[in-house]
Amino acid sequence: MAEDGPKQPQLSMPLVLDHDLTKQMRLRVESLKQRGEKRQDGEKLLRPAEAVYRLDFVQQQKLQFERWDVELDKPGKVTITGTSQNWTPDLTNLMTRQLLDPAAIFWRKEDAEAMDWNEADALEFGERLSDLAKIRKVMYFLITFGEGLEPANLKASVVFNQL
Repeated sequence: MAEDGPKQPQLSMPLVLDHDLTKQMRLRVESLKQRGEKRQDGEKLLRPAEAVYRLDFVQQQKLQFERWDVELDKPGKVTITGTSQNWTPDLTNLMTRQLLDPAAIFWRKEDAEAMDWNEADALEFGERLSDLAKIRKVMYFLITFGEGLEPANLKASVVFNQL
């Protein structure tokens, strides 16, 4: 089958589990529990089924979102939510207003090889990443694991066309 002109080079950037940031956010939850304190008004506390991931933009300019590349090695669901802040939890807490809409949701049903996703929202979110890459070197994501999934079951990256 003939191709329609030359293809643009593509760049695949993985979402990487940030163990230190996830641990720091879990310690915040534990600290509040131990002291019997409540979260700050509007603060987002990490739930047990959530983890912090990061995307390091190895190239920041001239990127056009192409697609999400998400694999789950067993049935379940993940929700990928971007954050609007380059935050360091030892200095500032993650606030709910810093969570970006829409989120990208991916799932795999029992006995299904192919992944399903909320296509319109995932594409809109992906297109925003191209713009965010111009002003950031790194972006953080809150990933929620559902239906028995955990970080070991997920492999995710964002594929961009290099313009």
